Amino acid sequence: MNKKRYVFSSLERNLPLFVESIGYNPLEHDFSRPDGYPYFHWLQTLDGKGKFNYESGKTEFLTNGNAVLVTPFTPHTYSAASEKWSTIYITFGGVAVNQILDALELNRSAYFTEIENSPISGIAFEMLTKIERESEFSRLDLSSDLYHFLITLKKYGKSINQVSLSQNYDKLRPVVTWLEEMYYQDIGLPEMAQKAMMSAQHLNTLFHDTFRVSPYSFLIQLRIRESKRIMVSDPVISLKEVSKQVGFNDVSHFVATFRKKEGITPKKYRDLHLSSE
Repeated sequence: MNKKRYVFSSLERNLPLFVESIGYNPLEHDFSRPDGYPYFHWLQTLDGKGKFNYESGKTEFLTNGNAVLVTPFTPHTYSAASEKWSTIYITFGGVAVNQILDALELNRSAYFTEIENSPISGIAFEMLTKIERESEFSRLDLSSDLYHFLITLKKYGKSINQVSLSQNYDKLRPVVTWLEEMYYQDIGLPEMAQKAMMSAQHLNTLFHDTFRVSPYSFLIQLRIRESKRIMVSDPVISLKEVSKQVGFNDVSHFVATFRKKEGITPKKYRDLHLSSE
C-alpha cells in the first residue's frame, strides 16, 4: 500500500470529536517535536520497529501491534529502529474531547500493547477505506468512527502494566451473570467471591477497575434496575411488594436507596412513566 494522508478542514472543529488527520506511512519519517503537537496523536506500528521518546525521557519501542497515544503539546520524538517501520496514525481533537477522554480514563499519554489481536487494529484502516471510497466523506461519520475507536480502545486497549477491560470482563462474567439471575436473594461479598472463585479483596479490586463500583453497589444497581421494570410493567403493585421481589429487606430501605441512586422516589418514577403513556 502506498503512503496515504488526509487532513481535514476547520469546518469539523465545532464537533464534539473531529479527526484532524489520518494516514498510513509505509516508511515512517523521523520527527522531533520539542513543543509537541496541538492535537491528540495515536501512532500504531504495523510492521518493523520504532523508537518513541516522550514525557521527559520516557522511551518506548513500538513493535508490530504496539501503539502510543500522546496528549496535545507533549514534547516527543520518534524514529525508525529497524530498516522498515510502517505506521498508521490518527490525530484528533474536538470541543468535548477532554470530557470524553476523561470519562473513558484515556486523557493521558500512554503506551499500548497487543493491539494487533484486538478489534482496535482495523478501525483506522476502515476509516481510511471509507475516506478513499467516498471523496466527500461525511465529517459526522468520521466523528462517529473516531468515537467508536476510542470506545474500543477503552474496552480492549492494554496499556503497559495494565490489563484491558475486556480481560476483566471475562474474569467477572460468571459472577455478573449469576448476580443478574439471583439479585433478589440475600447475597453478600463472601457469596460473590465464592461464585467468582477468587478472594473477596481481588473481586472488589476487579469490580472497581472494571465498573468503578464495589460488587455490592453493582448488586444494588441490578436491584434498582429490576424494580424500575416491575413498577412500569405492573402499575398497581405496591412498593412493599416491589422491594421484596428485588431483594430489599424493607420498603423504607428500598425507597431511600432508590432516591439516592435515581434522584427521585419510586412513586415519582412510576408516576412519570405512567403519565407519559
